[in-house]
Amino acid sequence: MNKLRRHQTANIPNVIETKNLIDIKDKTGNLYESIAIIAKRANQINISIKEELHTKLEEFASHTDSLEEIHENKEQIEISKAFERMPNPAILATYEFLEDKIYYRRNEDNLFD
Repeated sequence: MNKLRRHQTANIPNVIETKNLIDIKDKTGNLYESIAIIAKRANQINISIKEELHTKLEEFASHTDSLEEIHENKEQIEISKAFERMPNPAILATYEFLEDKIYYRRNEDNLFD
């Protein structure tokens, strides 16, 4: 895991804790809008983590079709365990949202006017 990812997740708890819905709602004025923003950011984080994991595991991939050559690779196992210990993308996105680390904008075009 790269140093930047470790730094980003260093002070974020890996467990789920309840959040005050009023705090989440107050950021945008609408609870559902806030949750939509968090969900979109969680999806971005998930895609990023998945890409990073696949790139790291690809270094150890064997491109042969023989079942006899498949073996347990300790480095792959350690990388997978490190990614499993990372906080859930939804937890990361909620933390970023509550700490004002997410940039979002409203589309002011009102379709119903």
